[in-house]
Amino acid sequence: MGKRDELIARYAEALKTRGIEPDMPLLEKVTIGCGPSIYSADSETIAASDKAELARVKAGFLVKKLGLPDGPDLDRALDEVIEAWGRSDRNKYRAAIYYMLVKKLGREAAYA
Repeated sequence: MGKRDELIARYAEALKTRGIEPDMPLLEKVTIGCGPSIYSADSETIAASDKAELARVKAGFLVKKLGLPDGPDLDRALDEVIEAWGRSDRNKYRAAIYYMLVKKLGREAAYA
C-alpha cells in the first residue's frame, strides 16, 4: 500500500469514528484533489481556530474548487462541519474536512 492509500485509510477511519460511513471513491478523489498538502504534517490538517486558515479554506476550496458563491451559508457550513468533527480534536484532516463539506453542500458532482 502506498503512502496516499495509507492516508486515505486513515481519513476513512477518522470519518467512521464520527459516525460517517465514507463513500470511498469520493474520499479518494477529494484526497487526490488536495495535492501534495496531504504529505506535510502542517498542511495535512486545518487549524480551525485560525480565522485566516478558515478564510483560505472558504476561498480556495468552497468558492474556487466547488464553485459556490461566497456568503454566510459557506461560513455556516464550515462551522457546522468543524463542530461535527470536534473543535477540540487537533487532527482535523484537510481531506476529511473537505469530504464532509462536499457531502454537506451536495457538491459531489465537482469530483465526477
